[in-house]
Amino acid sequence: MHSTPRFLQGIFPFEGQGVDKPALLHQSLRYTVPMGVTTQPLYFRGGNGTDELITVVLVRDGAPMRYFPVGARSDSHVALAVVEDIEDGSVLELHLAAPEGLTGTVVVDLGLVEV
Repeated sequence: MHSTPRFLQGIFPFEGQGVDKPALLHQSLRYTVPMGVTTQPLYFRGGNGTDELITVVLVRDGAPMRYFPVGARSDSHVALAVVEDIEDGSVLELHLAAPEGLTGTVVVDLGLVEV
């Protein structure tokens, strides 16, 4: 079976909108599953350069799918290998929830595989 890796990743500045108001972190962190393909999330890695807890939210088709809390000046690594299949046409995005007005930098790396 042929598979193709895909990554949503980068280092991004942010300003928190509220812990209960996740917002798209950056336009480049949006992925649409191609037609005729199934995608599987493999892992999430994140780093938080602030003194406050933040949460990266994996959103599927506008609804929260997974929450990844990243501690103050800390990192997170979550293995997701073969947890579930994401069907073609689905849109995945990485959003960020942080205390209102908090500014900082976050590192995100979401690994996916198309099968």
